[in-house]
Formats: sequence, structure tokens, C-alpha cells
Amino acid sequence: MIDPSLSSLGAEVVVATSSDNNHPPENIIDGNTNTFWMSTGMFPQEFVIRFAQSTPVSAVTVDSYNVKHLNIEKNTSQNATQFEFVAEQECKHTEGHLQSNTILLNGSNATHLRFVITSGYDHFVSVHRVCVQNVHT
Repeated sequence: MIDPSLSSLGAEVVVATSSDNNHPPENIIDGNTNTFWMSTGMFPQEFVIRFAQSTPVSAVTVDSYNVKHLNIEKNTSQNATQFEFVAEQECKHTEGHLQSNTILLNGSNATHLRFVITSGYDHFVSVHRVCVQNVHT
């Protein structure tokens, strides 16, 4: 298994709908579940991860808190302008511990993944880590 969403492999969070200096979007891809990105309220919330190169993606694991519904979209161009829907997940509420949801994707290549949180169990949500599984795992 590889994790091309990690910042150490050249991936970047290029868009986030909210930001807090103590919990910036970059925390999503640092590989550490003790750090996180926190929304600033209201829905939808979204973030976009750009890979260093076109990457085959078979599944994504999202470690989060208070996320109720999540859509995942992909883009295959260098510009993050047009996205195609690939999956959605209704997340179970987990009081007191992280939600960990693995969402199967179609295994095709992506240069960007957009995560759209359409609803939450509270006004604020946090995303602690995103892991990407490659089709060659």
C-alpha cells in the first residue's frame, strides 16, 4: 500500500473552504491523526488534494470527527476546475473517537481529489487524515 496523499510524497491541499491557524488544511495530509483540519461551521465544506503526479486510486480512507455525509470527486487535469463524482459515504456517528471510513473508488487515475462534506453531526467537523490506496497494493 502506498499513501500518495502524504505531504512527504509531494501532495498538497490546494483548496479548503475554511481555515484555522491552529488547525490548517495541511494537517489532513501530514499522516498524523493527532493533528487535524477543522471547519469553521456551515455546510458544505470541502478540500482538494493535488497529487505530485497522476495517481491510480482504488480506495480512500478518511479519519474524521462529526462528518455525516461526504462526496468524493476526481479530476485528471493539471487545473482543479472540473470534477467528476466518484463516490459518497454516509458516516456513522462515533462519540468520543475518530470515524474511520474506507471508500472504494474505481481505480482510475486522478491528479486531484475533492472531498465535499455536505453535512455533519455538529456545526463543526474535523478531518485528521486522508490515506489513498493505489490499485497496485
